[in-house]
Amino acid sequence: MTATHAAGRKLKDAIFDANQACNEAIKIHGADKVTNATIGVVLNEEGKISTLPTVEKVFRSMEFSELVSYAPISGLPAYLDAVIDLTFADNKPNAKLAAIATAGGTGAIHHAIANYAERGDAILTHDWRWGTYDIICNETGKRLETFKLFDDDLNFNINDFAVKVDSLLKKQKSLLVIINSPAHNPTGYALSDNEWDKVLDVLKAQVSAGKKISLLVDVAYIDFAGEKNSTRAFMKKFSDLPENFFVMIAFSMSKSFTFYGQRTGALIGVSSSQKFIDEFKDVGKYSNRATWSNINRGAQALLVKLAADEKILPIYEAERNELYQMVKRRADIFVEEAKNCGLRFVPYKAGFFISVPSDNPAAVCQRLRDDLIFAVPLKLGIRVAACSTPHEKMYGVAEKILRAMR
Repeated sequence: MTATHAAGRKLKDAIFDANQACNEAIKIHGADKVTNATIGVVLNEEGKISTLPTVEKVFRSMEFSELVSYAPISGLPAYLDAVIDLTFADNKPNAKLAAIATAGGTGAIHHAIANYAERGDAILTHDWRWGTYDIICNETGKRLETFKLFDDDLNFNINDFAVKVDSLLKKQKSLLVIINSPAHNPTGYALSDNEWDKVLDVLKAQVSAGKKISLLVDVAYIDFAGEKNSTRAFMKKFSDLPENFFVMIAFSMSKSFTFYGQRTGALIGVSSSQKFIDEFKDVGKYSNRATWSNINRGAQALLVKLAADEKILPIYEAERNELYQMVKRRADIFVEEAKNCGLRFVPYKAGFFISVPSDNPAAVCQRLRDDLIFAVPLKLGIRVAACSTPHEKMYGVAEKILRAMR
């Protein structure tokens, strides 16, 4: 009974499938014997979801009417201002800026794909990627093409990026590029300043030839990437761009505020042209009305309260930093042991996940289950969630992956 374009659609999510299998194993063997390296939330050392006490305290203190009332379609104005301030910190580019509230970072990615790529055109992103990019492209009548994120020596592959950009723009007049950095999902990679310069040089060359370029930067995990301003320094590179080079940043409250299920985020527009910023606000508002109408008001109001309170904000940031340090300690164990045992892994800098290249990731993950270790099989390898693996259980994981691969 579905329309032809929807016929046959069926969601198979490797992440949630692996997590479900893990939960079944916990019922049989007990949580203490099972290693859950599947899901993208921060679990504490007891395997329970970690939350930020200050976020919970402020949220519980809010008026109930503030939680249940409608918000404006574009988002609370104070929320949009706070999102811009928190996203850039001390690194605002010399540009016009605006934001639209969205249903999480996923909603921000959806709006960018829906409004900044022609139907039937290709969108370009890296081959190591979050699989939902593909789903959103399919849903909105676009197709996803990829460049190799790394060369044979596991360095950022600027050459393949440049070739793919040029190839696509010989077939289409405009191009949307998605870059997930820093704390890339699923590898934990982050582009260096020099690599960002090379990416922007490639895109500016196409702009100077008359092409329209849109760049979406997915920063969902940025607050688990390191010091606030150093991880955002690349954003100043978006200053004084040509008019036909439009930049968007996908912001999410899910990770930074441990507010995963409240589904609140924003899409930020960056442009040298006020005309294109006004257009961005118009199409974003239109898309909001056409999808979810408006966004969770309570979560928006929470962020406003936190951002505006000079006493509470540093406490919240300190609590979040504790979670970042906990995830980092776990990742450090894996990285050190992988190096010691000779397990090849994708260069990890920070973030929730570490990835191991594999020719047969499904088989490796299935074999790991013999050791009651549950990881996520991706197309290019195995994703290990440092965010959800207690540090005591992280010991030995790298060596067991190597053994499973053999």
